Amino acid sequence: MQPLPVTETLRVLKRTYLEAHCSLRFRDPWELLVATILSAQCTDVQVNKVTPAFFQKFPDVQGVATARLASIETLVRSTGFYKNKAKAIKGSAQCIVEVYDDKVPDTMEELLTLPGVARKTANVLLGAAFGKVDGIVVDTHVGRIVRRFGWTKATDPKKIEVDLMRLLPRRAWVAFSHRLIQHGRAVCKAPTPVCSQCPLQKKCPRIEVGKWK
Repeated sequence: MQPLPVTETLRVLKRTYLEAHCSLRFRDPWELLVATILSAQCTDVQVNKVTPAFFQKFPDVQGVATARLASIETLVRSTGFYKNKAKAIKGSAQCIVEVYDDKVPDTMEELLTLPGVARKTANVLLGAAFGKVDGIVVDTHVGRIVRRFGWTKATDPKKIEVDLMRLLPRRAWVAFSHRLIQHGRAVCKAPTPVCSQCPLQKKCPRIEVGKWK
């Protein structure tokens, strides 16, 4: 079968997940940065349980920059890989205080200078906190689903993003990721999608259940 048609797919996703948005709770770019770092290999639901206590303890970026690493580790332990995440959060805070005058930068180039920030995190920040479109968020859901759509054969997130940026209109980049992530959580799951509930099933180039990648 042929890959899913782009225009029709975007239309169906918009109709199905019209209200899709970033599910991480935040009040400003710094809070979203922390939440996004914590979301690696962790559900947004769990992150949203952790961040209120974190920001009560450390209400601003300066507090995190000067905090003991062990104190940060204790607060984020339940998100997994907590030592690396705590180190990244503290390092980012220090960089923001020392280099960016206490403000989270709002360009891709500057965001990538922060410890623990790669393109996925930077794209989340730019789209959800600053309303800027510089790329496409490629998490595990997005990568899995666009391969199933037949839109890419790549497995590396950077290569997948390049393929999607060539394929999709720029105006759709931010909303597309939010909608596809919701679709991945609700229907196009790993390892086995719930095809019977999929609004795209009639044209999806699916293969035998059990051989999904």
